[in-house]
Amino acid sequence: MPSRREIIIAAGAAGFAAAGLAPYQLEAQTMAQPATADLILLNGKVTTLDRSNPAAEAVAVKDGRILLAGRAADVMAHAGPQTQVIDVAGRRVIPGLIDSHMHIIRGGLNYNMELRWDGVRSLAHAMEMLKRQVDNTPAPQWVRVVGGFTEHQFAEKRLPTIEEINAVAPDTPVFILHLYDRALLNGAALRVVGYTRDTPNPPGGEIVRDANGNPTGLLIAQPNATILYATLAKGPKLPVEYQKNSTRHFMREVNRLGVTGVIDAGGGFQNYPDDYAIIEELHRDGEMTVRIAYNLFTQKPKEELADFAGWAKQVKPGQGDDLYRANGAGEMLVYSAADFEDFQVARPDMPPSMETDLEPVIRLLAENRWPWRLHATYDETISRALDVFEKVNRDVPLEGLNWFFDHAETITDRNIERIAKLGGGIAVQHRMAFQGEYFTERYGHRAAERSPPIRRMLDMGVPVGAGTDATRVASYNPWVSLGWLVSGKTLGGLALYPAANRLDREQALRLWTEANTWFSNETGKKGQIAPGQLADIAVLSDDYFAVPEDSIQDITAVLTLLGGRPVHGAGDFADLAPDLPPAMPDWSPVRTFGGYQQRAEASKATKHAFANLCGCAKSCNVHGHAHAGAWGASMPVSDERSFWGALGCACWAV
Repeated sequence: MPSRREIIIAAGAAGFAAAGLAPYQLEAQTMAQPATADLILLNGKVTTLDRSNPAAEAVAVKDGRILLAGRAADVMAHAGPQTQVIDVAGRRVIPGLIDSHMHIIRGGLNYNMELRWDGVRSLAHAMEMLKRQVDNTPAPQWVRVVGGFTEHQFAEKRLPTIEEINAVAPDTPVFILHLYDRALLNGAALRVVGYTRDTPNPPGGEIVRDANGNPTGLLIAQPNATILYATLAKGPKLPVEYQKNSTRHFMREVNRLGVTGVIDAGGGFQNYPDDYAIIEELHRDGEMTVRIAYNLFTQKPKEELADFAGWAKQVKPGQGDDLYRANGAGEMLVYSAADFEDFQVARPDMPPSMETDLEPVIRLLAENRWPWRLHATYDETISRALDVFEKVNRDVPLEGLNWFFDHAETITDRNIERIAKLGGGIAVQHRMAFQGEYFTERYGHRAAERSPPIRRMLDMGVPVGAGTDATRVASYNPWVSLGWLVSGKTLGGLALYPAANRLDREQALRLWTEANTWFSNETGKKGQIAPGQLADIAVLSDDYFAVPEDSIQDITAVLTLLGGRPVHGAGDFADLAPDLPPAMPDWSPVRTFGGYQQRAEASKATKHAFANLCGCAKSCNVHGHAHAGAWGASMPVSDERSFWGALGCACWAV
């Protein structure tokens, strides 16, 4: 790797020499050049996604936009005395990634309070992190692990037990949310939220109880996540200044992964305009490092029409600027049309009132030219929603609205065709990378092969974009999604898709860049490294087009530019991005652990940590409670059938 001095080259003779230009060429090209670049990235493997100019060696940026991408000599012709020239030393350069479905506004308000298990590959490591955070968290604060992981990513292939959580946290409230299906609360958390044997089960949820009728600490979504989120909402909130700091840290975290744009899908307990005050203040203060187009999510069952009618008088789609702008309605339009995906339970049927609830909302949105997005997991829900859309379309044409469905895991070809005819789109997320095992167990491998049928959607001409649905379900890491799109595998290693439903690497990258601009009505403005487009760029840690499929999920950005301005730098590029104040409060898990846990950085020593924290309800048949010895022993664990069967060892048991 070049030295720090070699990476940033002062414009002038040294810069032109780096581009292979002789000194005598300097005067002639300077006289002829039409514009002087503010910044140049040099010596890169640039994937532009501009079909007229697919690859380049260098990129010039001026006034926040791409000036030129091409040969080094041509780009360096735009260098001047004040141009900042950055040598990226042969790294892969791509357009900044855009997440078409993330809850970044709500997630930012809470990020500094949350211990993230995103990327953690063993329960042992996860429990060590939990214990360290418990020891660091003052009363009356909670320790929260709020989504972004699945039990299948752990080597142990299981979640912690309530007994294990209580052993490491006897007094500090702990709340662990796993996907949309369950939450685990220790005894201290149960006491704080007030759940007792006399607390009734809320609609759509279950408080699991022991033989005496007392809550065990397990909450089950039956079939929706309301009980999980309502319980989480009982916890302490960060003060306003801390929320601002938290949001900045979350934006910088996704910058670290190469993300420069997000279409925010709203969310429960995220009401407009109250819960948008922090992001709007950051926007006014020039402290946003991610472009956000936001959708408005209704908060009041049975009062959804009133919500949207009121918002239509306050804000219009497109209102704002390139950093922060209104996008439309959804993903919740009416509560009677929300089919939450918990693949461990049967598909929920939407109530008979769905169509009569949905139609006036869609009619209002269409008449006011508001684009919308609708959460819909199952084809049955999509069919009924399309009946409503087609009915409204006969009176108020939907053409040009860029409306779309989110998720669509079980959509059929017939409904893809109906969407295409109405001019709609489909935003897909990598929820199956986290839940594919559950889906396959319930519906079989054949059904899982097209869940969702992404290649078929593209072949049928429907706009398709990719996203994460972070933070409370899947992880916000875009590279997990890109790895899933390319490999067709879950985080647990289960192969879901045949080749016919997988994408090549360029196709997958397009779904994370230029394709997503359709979903925010910004086509041609960003998503490519092409002249005139916003200079949102990521320089990668590893070559996306060369690493093994399983290593795609480990990629990060070493340099991220937003409008040509560095918003993240790592390693030799670390001093290019502005400093960020430490995470607040001082006990924040972000200070200790950061966010997404990279596999290569996980300590080997943590493998044994959970053994030292044993709080098991019962001992292993072979080792008793001496799990540390079991972890360290040389045993035939690779032969799972004989290991589990012959020895009956429960040290790694599911």
